[in-house]
Amino acid sequence: MWWFQQGLSFLPSALVIWTAAAFIFSYITAITLHHVDPVLPYISDTGTVAPEKCLFGAMLNIAAVLCIATIYVRYKQVHALNPEENRIIRLNKAGLVLGLLSCLGLSLVANFQKTTFFAVHVCGAVLTFGVGSLYMFVQTILSYQMQPKIHGKQVFWIRLSLVIWCGVSAFSMLTCSSLLYNGSFGADIVQKLHWNPEDKGYVLHMITTAAEWSMSLSFFGFFLTYIRDFQKISLRVEATLHGLTLYDTVPRPVNNERTWLLSRDV
Repeated sequence: MWWFQQGLSFLPSALVIWTAAAFIFSYITAITLHHVDPVLPYISDTGTVAPEKCLFGAMLNIAAVLCIATIYVRYKQVHALNPEENRIIRLNKAGLVLGLLSCLGLSLVANFQKTTFFAVHVCGAVLTFGVGSLYMFVQTILSYQMQPKIHGKQVFWIRLSLVIWCGVSAFSMLTCSSLLYNGSFGADIVQKLHWNPEDKGYVLHMITTAAEWSMSLSFFGFFLTYIRDFQKISLRVEATLHGLTLYDTVPRPVNNERTWLLSRDV
């Protein structure tokens, strides 16, 4: 059995691979059509102009669904492992809410381009990266709380390193983007897709875009740490028959039988 066939490990793997593919395909399309500069554009700039914005939006919407599934499965796993730890239960619920808000932000970023709906796009980016960073932080705390009986120390230190990486990237992006958009670098800076080294604010722009890509990589790395945990989860979906037909008729007695639609045993 291959590693991605064990339990639900395919879920975080598919999330990272699919999201990375969305970034790469839209980036290649955008630079091929000369819609953006090839050197470190904003991630969202590669999905601003048609046709790449259609690809970018569609693929990120699917990525948001995969992210919701991954976050929910992680929530159920922690809940099952710690049914009586009140502190862990509260943190787990907080992580679920933060994760779902981050997924909502990802969908907003995908569907509202910054050149068209800048305020909504920024709101989506804050939810994706800002709230998403908090989700990573909460999950890291949970990893610390569950060691050494459930989580190994190695997993905790890896996730802590990724959270620190994410925090440094977020601070750099927030600081430089604030200076860039609040400075006197031109009124069309929001609509600007092409930058030259001679342009005012070029250095701030490059630091901001580099920090954004760096932050995305830290997210990818964090979700990849779920693979080993998800290998120990099995999924079962069952259908219980309450009648012999699918119509609103007088109920008829049926045998109390359950049909397993899907069974994945680890």
